[in-house]
Amino acid sequence: MAAVLAAGIGAFAMGLFVYLNEAGIFAAPSLYGPAGGVTGRTALAALTWLTAWAILHWRWKDRAITRGRVFALTLGLIALGLIATFPPVWAIF
Repeated sequence: MAAVLAAGIGAFAMGLFVYLNEAGIFAAPSLYGPAGGVTGRTALAALTWLTAWAILHWRWKDRAITRGRVFALTLGLIALGLIATFPPVWAIF
């Protein structure tokens, strides 16, 4: 369950980094010049995913976690992350 929720957190982080970049608040470094800033945003989202996974695993390793709530939260985070990556959403805010 930690891996599942961490995937949702990583997807949300990617959407957040894209939105913050487009708003001019945060500029991720370019790790590979021809690809531009998307490489930095993707690397930060992957780091967020791995960190969330490690923390959730550490906190939940000896507990019984309800799958339904975790899946619902994960789907919500993935949806928010996807919505934040669409250009029409940037124009709204």
